[in-house]
Amino acid sequence: MFLDSTGEQDPALIDCGAGGSWDDTMGYLGRAFEEARLSPASIRTLLFTHAHNDHINGLVSRDGNETFPNLNRILIPEAATATFTADASLSRFRTLLTPINHGDDVIPGVTAVALPGHAPGHTGYRLDTGEDTILICGDIVHVPARQFAHPALTWAYDDDQATARMTRLRVLADAAATGTWLAGAHLGRPGMGQVERIGDGYRFEEAR
Repeated sequence: MFLDSTGEQDPALIDCGAGGSWDDTMGYLGRAFEEARLSPASIRTLLFTHAHNDHINGLVSRDGNETFPNLNRILIPEAATATFTADASLSRFRTLLTPINHGDDVIPGVTAVALPGHAPGHTGYRLDTGEDTILICGDIVHVPARQFAHPALTWAYDDDQATARMTRLRVLADAAATGTWLAGAHLGRPGMGQVERIGDGYRFEEAR
């Protein structure tokens, strides 16, 4: 949970998945809310790492309704807004968009961090709890079974593979040196852990 501007505790969600309307094998965000004992109606602020379909289409449920009925703002990297607004199926959400950039304090304790290479405006969010630092790092790793041990390996869906490689190498080196927790969209459950440097690669230790 994050503190909102009024000082009340409201949960804020980072990315919302693909939604069942995009692919029948996806769209299990509702189940995740149940496991977290939260209601989608409690989400008023949504933050996006980028505007690929598997991160934004969860705005709409399988039945075509809005997943988050009380949503009142969407924080999105400025460079990703064109991709979002080009999706006609999400036109109803355009008035909620608030563009952000690297270094912006987006909500109390959370800072936007540019992670270029994967997609226009690809951005992570650094959460400082006072005891730990967590970087929600979006799509810097797609194939954890390979890319932690061999971080120079690139991925076909990265817009700029050379830049994405440099970003991954930098983030992993920093996380290993500082003990920063990493949370990624394509990591296995629970989706968060820490990295340890081993030779030219890393070992990812999942949170327990």
